[in-house]
Amino acid sequence: MEENNQKQEMKQIETKRLLLRGWCFDDAEDLFDYASNPNVGPHGGWKPHETVEESKDIIRDLFLDKYSCWAIVERSSGKVIGSIGFEQDTKRNVPTCMELGYALAEEHWGKGFMTEAVEAAIRYGFSELELSMIAIYRDPRNQRSGRVIDKSGFTYEGTLRRAHTVYNGEVRDVACYSMTREEHR
Repeated sequence: MEENNQKQEMKQIETKRLLLRGWCFDDAEDLFDYASNPNVGPHGGWKPHETVEESKDIIRDLFLDKYSCWAIVERSSGKVIGSIGFEQDTKRNVPTCMELGYALAEEHWGKGFMTEAVEAAIRYGFSELELSMIAIYRDPRNQRSGRVIDKSGFTYEGTLRRAHTVYNGEVRDVACYSMTREEHR
């Protein structure tokens, strides 16, 4: 893929305070700003970014190529403050079930931004992608993510013990949640 600044072709979603839009290479510095924080990535099982170039590689290799992922832009500042997106659910072999994942800059934690983004992504998943189910998985120690999941109406399914190996080789438990299209209605 050429490194032009063309945005990823994803439907843009506006909420009260946020714009969810496709990624572009000009977002690499904003991504690095939050993804280099050691309090952000390890909660989701990924290592903190070490350089802006690494953030650009993530945009190219994951956000533009592998995942259906939006940049979360704070409308008041125009800055990318997080990411949210869908990927095929690794624990269910069902094409109409996708996993939702997200990350947010630490300085924006506790302000309702992620709940706002998750609710927009859920609506998109059920209406535009015609999903039958959306799943979310988290480290049971990540209580902040747990609060977002609970506020968004997901159902706790249980914990898979020693089910996920993260970037540093640590094997973690995974708390499992889901929401069906019928539950969302």
